[in-house]
Amino acid sequence: MTISVALDNEGFLINRDDWSEAVAQELATSDDFEMNDQVMGFIREARAMYDNDGVVPPIRIFAKKQGVSTKELYNIFKKGPMKLICKWGGLPKPTGCV
Repeated sequence: MTISVALDNEGFLINRDDWSEAVAQELATSDDFEMNDQVMGFIREARAMYDNDGVVPPIRIFAKKQGVSTKELYNIFKKGPMKLICKWGGLPKPTGCV
């Protein structure tokens, strides 16, 4: 499986319009992560929040709106939940991410 969209040097989409759920699946797979419905739900919600607010939600606000703790998000994503959600979701890299 090869990703057929343009990515920056960190693996984020260059053109947000290139995003689809299939692209999200490919990006997660390329990061050795198995996509599931829960993670895709987080991605859809982060995209909706970005569309509404024009910014990537901070992890605490995102977790609260999802009804999960930040610890749960770290358990699922291991490191940098918002960075991965944004990367796989075709959103800009979150501010505060290194």
